[in-house]
Amino acid sequence: MSIKEEQSSARVGFKQEMQTRHIVMLALGGVIGTGLFLTSGYTVNQAGPLGAVIAYIIGAVMVYMVMMCLGELAVQMPETGSFSTYATRFLGPGTGYTVAWLYWLTWTVAIGSEFTAAGILMVRWFPDTPVWIWSALFAGVVFISNVVSVRLFAETEFWLSLVKVLTVLAFLVVGGGAIIGVFHIDQAHSIGLSNFTREGLFPTGFMSIAMTLLAVSFAFSGTELIGIAAGETKDPQRNVPRAIRTTVLRLAIFFVGTIFVLATLLPREQAGLVESPFVTVFTYIGIPYSADIMNFVIITALLSAANSGLYAASRMIWTLSDQGHLPKQFSALTRMGTPFNAIVLSMVGGAASLLSSVFAPDTIYLALVSISGLAVVVVWMSIAASQIAFRRHYVANGGNIKDLACRVRGYPWVPLGALACCLLSCVGIAFDPEQRVALYFGVPFIAWCYFVYFITRKGRERRLSTIAPLAHPAK
Repeated sequence: MSIKEEQSSARVGFKQEMQTRHIVMLALGGVIGTGLFLTSGYTVNQAGPLGAVIAYIIGAVMVYMVMMCLGELAVQMPETGSFSTYATRFLGPGTGYTVAWLYWLTWTVAIGSEFTAAGILMVRWFPDTPVWIWSALFAGVVFISNVVSVRLFAETEFWLSLVKVLTVLAFLVVGGGAIIGVFHIDQAHSIGLSNFTREGLFPTGFMSIAMTLLAVSFAFSGTELIGIAAGETKDPQRNVPRAIRTTVLRLAIFFVGTIFVLATLLPREQAGLVESPFVTVFTYIGIPYSADIMNFVIITALLSAANSGLYAASRMIWTLSDQGHLPKQFSALTRMGTPFNAIVLSMVGGAASLLSSVFAPDTIYLALVSISGLAVVVVWMSIAASQIAFRRHYVANGGNIKDLACRVRGYPWVPLGALACCLLSCVGIAFDPEQRVALYFGVPFIAWCYFVYFITRKGRERRLSTIAPLAHPAK
């Protein structure tokens, strides 16, 4: 069986209805969220103005290298299982199994909290309405968006993401105007770049940059959704590379630009204390109803994250079922090509995570959040490692690198650089007492996934024996 035949069989039942604009906004929507709108000032406070900018530049370079690796894999093998499937083929079934569960957990932990947070924010406008009513309403809307069709999901995510993108653009324009003196801000330290030198270039030391890299990596998480969407995209050989280039460039401008504006306008000691840096800057400039505007934007961000998160989580469940790790009903598709049972299980997982935040916040929920924080870095490492293994396999089987529709330029330094940056993120958190808990829970969870896989692998290997191995494309 050739790669093209294998791709076709892997994509049977899924509707290839996503276009470039859909997958670009899906990735942007998965990345631009409450972390940017609410907690971006924390990085400035911890690493200092210049250190925060450097940390986000490193994060942008890291995500660029990871996405280049994912692009080569996704264009050659556009499958819904994406990096889990690639890890299974090129790094081993145990790694693919672990990556799938890590990524599923990342999004399911987020789903429940997104609905609750959105409900709480609605109380600002409707103080007499219980939070659970809004949360249930939002959950229903996101569930319907995912269940009805891929097209409905993609269109919903496009418009939700567009609100966030326009808000960031407005912030960059207004903030940039304030920096050069177009807008007068009495509360700002001064016009220009004095915040970068007021306490010295690195007031919290060099190590603080490494310590914030995990938070920066988590802020950029979601770009890998392009790989998952490749299996449901029209003409992935053309649309996926275009989407990756567009997404990475925009994210670099949005994130680095936003942090630069915040670091310039807000003193370091204040940046980590404000509820929302966006609200603070807009208020300083005199934009009316800034808090209400950002309340709406943040609700949109929460719903967008839940929408894309449910999509990603359900596709990981579908992949685990398709590979024989879960009952076959979870890989069943509706007539419209959506994995209904996998979506339901992911919603249930999100509800269970939410309940743990209420009844066991210092034990179960802390463990879940810690694991999900580390998971994205591990997933990115698996993408880079899979690309290296794929390239070696491809060449060893007589493949010509020039025949690859999308290839990593600068191989092997690009994937090796991605691995090094991800590893630096993991090393950095070992020195931060507040983030170190991610290692305490994350590493044992990874070991547990491998353990569960290997003690049951005989049964799975019999089921996986029906899946054809990777073959060289027919010429």
